[in-house]
Amino acid sequence: MKKRWILVLNCFGVALIFFFGAISATHADVLMVKDINTTGFSFVEDLTDVNGTLFFRANDSTNGEELWRSDGTEAGTMMVRNINLTGGSDMDNLFNMQGTLYFCADDGLNDRELWRSDGTAAGTYMVRDLNPLGSGSPSNMADVNGTLFFAANGALTGVELWKSDGTTVGTSQVMDINPGGGSWPEELVDVNGLLLFSADDGTNGYELWRSDGITANTGIVLNINISGDSYPDYLVEVGGTLFFSANDGTNGTELWKSDGTATGTVMVRDINPSGGSFPQNLIDVGGTLFFQADDGVNGIELWKSAGTSAGTVRVKDINPGGSSWPSHMANLNGLLLFQANDGINGVELWRSDGTTSGTVMIKDINPSGHSFADRLVVVNGLVYFEATDGSNGRELWRSDGTFAGTEMVMDINPGSGESLPDNLVNADGTLFFTANDGIHGVELWAVTGSQNQSSSGGGGGGSGGCFIGTFVSNFLP
Repeated sequence: MKKRWILVLNCFGVALIFFFGAISATHADVLMVKDINTTGFSFVEDLTDVNGTLFFRANDSTNGEELWRSDGTEAGTMMVRNINLTGGSDMDNLFNMQGTLYFCADDGLNDRELWRSDGTAAGTYMVRDLNPLGSGSPSNMADVNGTLFFAANGALTGVELWKSDGTTVGTSQVMDINPGGGSWPEELVDVNGLLLFSADDGTNGYELWRSDGITANTGIVLNINISGDSYPDYLVEVGGTLFFSANDGTNGTELWKSDGTATGTVMVRDINPSGGSFPQNLIDVGGTLFFQADDGVNGIELWKSAGTSAGTVRVKDINPGGSSWPSHMANLNGLLLFQANDGINGVELWRSDGTTSGTVMIKDINPSGHSFADRLVVVNGLVYFEATDGSNGRELWRSDGTFAGTEMVMDINPGSGESLPDNLVNADGTLFFTANDGIHGVELWAVTGSQNQSSSGGGGGGSGGCFIGTFVSNFLP
């Protein structure tokens, strides 16, 4: 990171400020929120926004891995409750459902079960012991009209579909989909108030299922692959329609859609007639579905779909003669930002408006190789991500979708070292993430705001005597 020396001359109330080296017109206030573990890494993970409050798991070296919260200040960053007094609570699967945090934790007595928290110690407690004989291990949570759906391991039924209203009596198994073995529900998605998910009933293999929380209304939507598993994957809702990838046993893994009915569940297009196109990284951008797919001719490229065969097309052959592997996608005000390799500039940051001409590389961040821009998260009209420019290692970057507006936010681990920003999350306009500054280990960091600075120098008021001073700005590249 380049340093910016600033000379300040103040004589009799008149300040003259001279800048040596360009300073960005705006810069973000980047700070380590708190050194949670002063003796090593705090292992901050599972960052989750709940109405502007960040919840996460961390290890302070005294209490083990427990539930923490933060408002972005050091004083406001604290352990919520020491759930397991004999060791870490082994918590994960943090999920925000209408302002209440749900998660899986082990209190040392009941194994890994369903918990909830309002951010206070008293308001953090186990909802129900789902499996008195072992660990319920709730996972794959989804909110459907205020009901929490999740997969959990019952004492006698294996991993099945459960629901909860946040109370002990209101938490129950929806259905034993696979009697004698677990159905392992995955990819739970709310589509117009109906839960759609993937599950295995032990007879039809992994297929698309639906539920409204009532046993009688829980069933397979369509046996897509009558000879085996269709493996529905990458489920995403776009404009009230579920899109996903599936294999019908005839056309290979292709793009499908569903409205939750058998007749409304169809293959959108056989993108690769000679084999599966394997759609992945499905994302909704302003009502248009974007994804990566392989048509068998042009390699793995960027595609989009309007839900019809004719409306499902390749956006651009980014890497002619090869595959661009578009991934790490984000929706920036109706513009798709993503990572891709054009075969010339390496893996860099790209954007697309859904047209061929509007699909371009934003900036060759690393002219000597790959920048590997990934972990894209939108905060206050900017996309933040991790990348390397070849000189500063993997650091925190941001972009407004333009060349000029794409810059390193801060060289957190100066020089050739790298801070490896991870777990990026937007909590009510504050970017939280984990990073290693080379001194404190991996800890919680935040981008808390921005301020304006002149790029050419100027004057300001002052008072008293006369002095000359210098200081160094280390905020931006």
